[in-house]
Amino acid sequence: MGVTKIIGIVLIVLGAAGLAYKQFSYTKETHDANIGDLHLAVKEKQHVAVPTWLGGAAVVLGIVLLVVPSRKS
Repeated sequence: MGVTKIIGIVLIVLGAAGLAYKQFSYTKETHDANIGDLHLAVKEKQHVAVPTWLGGAAVVLGIVLLVVPSRKS
């Protein structure tokens, strides 16, 4: 299996996940304080929206990479 086929499969999986979940979140540590044995940390939860067109475009591009024959030199 060639590299373009693997990239195509990865794009299809990521695009489908983007279409299914529409957003993802992660925790970002913003402030940190150490005072002796006391450790304080402030964490913020961030949300990132995945546009529908981006997920659809990734799926279409992945399908194109799977269908189009690769060039052999």
